Amino acid sequence: MVLTCRNIRKATIAYQQWNINGKCALARCDLGARLPRGLEAIDVIKEFFRRLNGGIILIFVGVTLLWNTPVVYPLKIFVVFMHEISHGIAAMATGGQIVEIVVVSQEGGHAITRGGSPFWTLTAGYLGSLIWGGLILLLAVRARLDKTLSVIIGIGMIAVSALYVRNLFGLVFGVGFGAALLISGKFLNRVVNRWILQVIGVTSCLYAILDIKSDILDRAHLRSDARMLAEMTNIPTLFWGVLWILLAIAGTVFFLYLAGGGEEDRTKARDKTASGIG
Repeated sequence: MVLTCRNIRKATIAYQQWNINGKCALARCDLGARLPRGLEAIDVIKEFFRRLNGGIILIFVGVTLLWNTPVVYPLKIFVVFMHEISHGIAAMATGGQIVEIVVVSQEGGHAITRGGSPFWTLTAGYLGSLIWGGLILLLAVRARLDKTLSVIIGIGMIAVSALYVRNLFGLVFGVGFGAALLISGKFLNRVVNRWILQVIGVTSCLYAILDIKSDILDRAHLRSDARMLAEMTNIPTLFWGVLWILLAIAGTVFFLYLAGGGEEDRTKARDKTASGIG
């Protein structure tokens, strides 16, 4: 029973170089060897910020400014809920089962599972909530399924709460938050649902990073997921904390980058439709 409280390939480019006689010669060069590394990094950073749309930036700034207020509090509890669900899903995916899930008002909780892989069950919490948030953000900005996604998440939360949540606060929150998303998906328009899902997605990504830092790096004495993984693998808690926070930061940047192109892609699609280009 478990209680869970680049490979980089060398890139090459091919370019055509015309000789004096006007004949074409094909040459290959090692991108890493020929191009200034600093220039590559700057170009990547410029491309990242170019792709970020104003809505995501606005949400990120707003959530950050309101982080310690009641406005963001329900979103934090949602991320805790997804954290514990991720433990359970990992256990089930590796042959185990969920015994109980508890979510408390102090932005904490636990999942008790039986069987399955302890390693993947423990690893799934922080990174799982990040992946949930990233997927929600991506689907909200790149797919036209805003209302449907709200309904699916709402039904899922209600079902998980009824089946596995074993404390009153967690049950009330899971059913209440799920019902709110279900109502939003049924009765509010796509734009409102898209904004709601984007806020949930951005908050989930941001909270995953800060949660790892708080639980593992700032308070290493806590019996966190990383602490239990350290006891199981004999690899220090700090190692798992640093690894997870690096993965969380990389994952957040990756999801924001992909999400940033959503508005751009929709604009191109509208332009093609308007001009009659298939």
